Amino acid sequence: APSQIVFLAHSTTQATNALLEGDVAVVGIVGMGCGVGAALARVQTNIRSIALSATRKLRTLHHFVATDRIYSDRARAAVESLAERGAEVIVAAEAFSVDDPHNETCICRAAEACGLPATATHQVSQLHGLGMRTRTAVINASMIPKMLATANLTEQAVRDAGITAPVMIMRSDGGIMSIDEMRRRPILTMLSGPAAGVAAALLYARVSDGIFLEVGGTSTDISVIKNGRTQIRNASIGGNRLFLHTLDVRTIGVAGGAMGYLEGDRIQQVGPRSAHIAGAGYLSFANVAEDALAPTTIAREDETYLAVQGGEAALAITPTCASNRLGLVPDGDPARGHDPVIRAGLDVAAGTVGLAGGDELAEAILARAAERAAETVEALIEDYKLDRGVLRLVAGGGGGSAIVPFLAQRMGLPFQATENADVISAIGVALALVRDAVERTIVEPTPDDIRKIREEALRRVLHMGAAADTIEVFVEVDAKRNLLRATAEGALEIREQELTRAVLTEDERRELVAASITDATAPAAIAVRTDAYEVWNAPREVPRLWRFWRQQRTALRVLDSAGTIRWATNHGAVRASTVARARQELEAFAETHTVYSDAGATIPRCFVALGERIVDLSGLAEIIQVTGVLQMELAREQPDAACALLLDLARG
Repeated sequence: APSQIVFLAHSTTQATNALLEGDVAVVGIVGMGCGVGAALARVQTNIRSIALSATRKLRTLHHFVATDRIYSDRARAAVESLAERGAEVIVAAEAFSVDDPHNETCICRAAEACGLPATATHQVSQLHGLGMRTRTAVINASMIPKMLATANLTEQAVRDAGITAPVMIMRSDGGIMSIDEMRRRPILTMLSGPAAGVAAALLYARVSDGIFLEVGGTSTDISVIKNGRTQIRNASIGGNRLFLHTLDVRTIGVAGGAMGYLEGDRIQQVGPRSAHIAGAGYLSFANVAEDALAPTTIAREDETYLAVQGGEAALAITPTCASNRLGLVPDGDPARGHDPVIRAGLDVAAGTVGLAGGDELAEAILARAAERAAETVEALIEDYKLDRGVLRLVAGGGGGSAIVPFLAQRMGLPFQATENADVISAIGVALALVRDAVERTIVEPTPDDIRKIREEALRRVLHMGAAADTIEVFVEVDAKRNLLRATAEGALEIREQELTRAVLTEDERRELVAASITDATAPAAIAVRTDAYEVWNAPREVPRLWRFWRQQRTALRVLDSAGTIRWATNHGAVRASTVARARQELEAFAETHTVYSDAGATIPRCFVALGERIVDLSGLAEIIQVTGVLQMELAREQPDAACALLLDLARG
């Protein structure tokens, strides 16, 4: 019944599709500037038409106003001039509007008075950099008319159905936002297709350190979770970088339905063409008699693919078939096929590529598929300096078991399958946290700068309905780019409760930790207990100097009350503390592990297991910033509550 629905989340690819298909509005840009900077502002705000594909462009118009303060009559004249030339939506762009948005706001009001939607550059980003900020605003504005229509239609349909629950929209960085926020900044939904699956890996599968592979029929989305956080990058459109954060998700054309492309009598590669796109059936799920199968191939656009004939239909042989043949797909898995048919089909097809039997063919197919996946996984390991000792491959999507178990074997990495893998994206949308980020260009930010940006990020997610006691704020200082960023996220009131989970016994926890620390030189033991967490540690020895010398390390695993590993490092340090002592003790603890060089002091990455949260302070560059943010987090807890101070000492 409509009254039983308490939360509705909507994942949409419309923003991305609008750009891919060129279904965008003509954007009129009102650039502003004065004095010696006017000439530069005129150039930077004059964004030329942006190529969206080989045949489609986002068309722009430009009108520049030389002024230091604009008022309603001149603003309206600028907007009307652009409207007469065909502008359907307006962008207001001025240098330093992030510090004083008056002029941009005035232009937006004038546009609304003329019946045109509008956006200002300070609304899409608070960073300095007029050219990139204007380009981002132009992309955002071009989608506003179409996204407004869709948002209104979606919300009206929900309300007409008698559902009064809030409607939330998936963001490209893995969080969700209110539908009103989507109306203002539709660009935030761009490239959000894979975000839901990553959200599920983080919040449902509880992955703390891993590479998540969401495997479908045609493509696989691969992303990183490190220290319980997704990894973010700046998006680009048509080769143009934007002030837009998206999950770093890398997509490859290899998946459960990928077909084997033949070159002569050998399998040259697997994918990107998939069986269902080619209009072929899957051998794995075919309802045919084993003795009715015969060798054949499938020809598409001058390419030939491996297959078998099953009655009147050509059945493609895919990684799903190969993984089933090698016993890598468990019972009940969505990729589980009909074993007798698969065995017979691969035996029949093996001769087509000069192999002795179906097992050899299955190995060859998965080896080709794994080559491409492994290349992307290795690139992510290198880019994010991931520690193989704590890393695992996590499979999601209906085709997860078709690719990931074999890939994990080849790469020598542990493997984890998610429950309900075939609907993992839907689960991710439902569990995703309300999120927003605030950025500022600040040289050497002070503790007061950090406090202000943190409070602004917190206010934004509170406004969107996040429960106050679930909100966490992650602050980053990028000294090279003079960038200060605060990302806040929290659960809606209606989904504060945790999903019911089986609680592991202490022996089961010990076995779990031992399995995750394969090179420990002594059994793992509990080092620190808090109300919500246990911190286990185990000694390790790492060979150095061509194995002539061995260096001592300590592996740490933080387990929550259900026995899930929530944080891990193979080179760390831990200390028990209380809320009242944590700030001073963390400062002293970090000092003992700070590295000094000609470039200055490099502090360790700091974390605190506090209440039911693991506070991530690793984005801060100076200990005064770390202790300042920690003090704000400590204010939410009782002074005598136990906490654990965690240092990640792994470099890179």
